[in-house]
Amino acid sequence: MTSPAADSGEPSHEAVARACLTAVVPPADPLLGALLAERGAAAVWRALLAGESLRSGTGDAPDPARVERWRSRAAALDAETLLTSAADLGVRLVTPGDPEWPVQLDQLAENRPYALWVRGTHDLRNACLRSVAMVGSRAATGYGLHVAGELACALAERSWCAVSGGAYGIDAASHRGALAGGAPTVAVLACGLDMNYPRGHENLFGDVCARGTLVSEHPLGTRPTRHGFLVRNRLIAALTPGTIVVEAGRRSGALNTAKHTLELCRALMAVPGPITSALSAGCHQLLRDHRAVCVTGADDVAELVGHIGADLRSDGTAGPPPTQLDDEARRVLAGVPRGSGAGAATIALAAETGIDSALRCLGLLAAAGFVERGPAGWRRSDASRAQATGRVPL
Repeated sequence: MTSPAADSGEPSHEAVARACLTAVVPPADPLLGALLAERGAAAVWRALLAGESLRSGTGDAPDPARVERWRSRAAALDAETLLTSAADLGVRLVTPGDPEWPVQLDQLAENRPYALWVRGTHDLRNACLRSVAMVGSRAATGYGLHVAGELACALAERSWCAVSGGAYGIDAASHRGALAGGAPTVAVLACGLDMNYPRGHENLFGDVCARGTLVSEHPLGTRPTRHGFLVRNRLIAALTPGTIVVEAGRRSGALNTAKHTLELCRALMAVPGPITSALSAGCHQLLRDHRAVCVTGADDVAELVGHIGADLRSDGTAGPPPTQLDDEARRVLAGVPRGSGAGAATIALAAETGIDSALRCLGLLAAAGFVERGPAGWRRSDASRAQATGRVPL
């Protein structure tokens, strides 16, 4: 495997390692997630290449056969080709700690994505701060398509971004409605961003890319699988403060997204449909079991999740006010130098925390305007910049 040189302007070793892991290990492997939090991606990647133990501090270790598959893929991987191919297509790598990283994904804990591959004109984190997920059946009825399009458009006119999965049916209607309403939309795909799956949505994905964001946890060249769609659904639920199930049968994959939404303690909404329609039975079941709130228009949605979006964006920017920084973030901020930059590992050591936690905090601090990442590493932002945005360094 060839690694890019660590020259100025190129990805850090940690970022390169995370990119490589997306190509080697299937998403949402909990043991790998625990290892990343414990050791950091660069150390895990070196251990994988060197044939060293991947046993965690708790004594857990992946199945040996599974690790051997990872090692085989790792040995055949060229990291430079992986990254340059993405860059040539306009795809950028977003990792924990980056300003564009949506920090709400950290709630997934060990099932958090190793990294995200992103393409489009809009910043992913900013787009998702005021967003709602819209999901439903691929084989949607005319009623479902109409409701999804009208609802997404009305929400877009209120500056809400629609997040969905880019599939036929409700997903496509939601994306198109959001674009018609003048807001960005985010499509979370279960394949590489060069796959254009489903094929009939090549033009739609072009529109989303030009006026919104395409995102995947899979590198280029990855083909979709049935299991991949189910794993992907956790990202749709985690990126937003709430999910609307527009139209879904009793066995619809949209109910899997609803399950993740409830597990994350996010707002779950459902649109009622005709009692004679089997494609609304899943929505009716969610409503009957009191697991979802009934919504019939954009006003209902805004009333339910509007305050959540305001909390996430309380000062009109992407970052939290200083009072919302936790103790760990304060320690990390204290470890960031004011002049020359420092690496995440150095800052983590000063803050007495793990590198993965340090990267999470650095992402929050960067979005809030406290720190920035330069050629020499992380450093404090200018005091004048923080004061201009109403933020006073702690």
